[in-house]
Amino acid sequence: MQIILLDKVVNLGNLGEIVKVKDGYARNFLIPSGRARRATESAIKEFEARRAELEKVAAEKLAAAQAQGEKLAGTSIKLSQKAGVDGRLFGSVTNFDIAEELAKNGYAVAKAQVRMPTGPIKVVGDSTVSVALHTDVVVEITVSVYGETA
Repeated sequence: MQIILLDKVVNLGNLGEIVKVKDGYARNFLIPSGRARRATESAIKEFEARRAELEKVAAEKLAAAQAQGEKLAGTSIKLSQKAGVDGRLFGSVTNFDIAEELAKNGYAVAKAQVRMPTGPIKVVGDSTVSVALHTDVVVEITVSVYGETA
């Protein structure tokens, strides 16, 4: 299916590009989330008329993400979980736990924005986690996990 992108999409393209994607990806994700439209003649003409407005909105989103990224960069959060004497956690620290702790500290971050390259944290200690605020803004934070003995 031919679609026109209304926003930058990772590994697909930038605003205004006409790309070919699988039908299901377009119908189930890109179009409902407002990131794309079918590339019909009328949609292309309408996009060209609104191009400046969409580029301005995209630039504002990027500027807001960069400002939040500067505040968030280098942040360290502390979490405590039940752990055994060997330092292994009984559960794990997930992206939900990290997003919740960041929200308590005043940062509006969705759990989908927290990227954990090695999966959930299962040991006591410090770990580095990425927070993707925008497709172009990725910030590293430190998560310190302390163990509580049961």
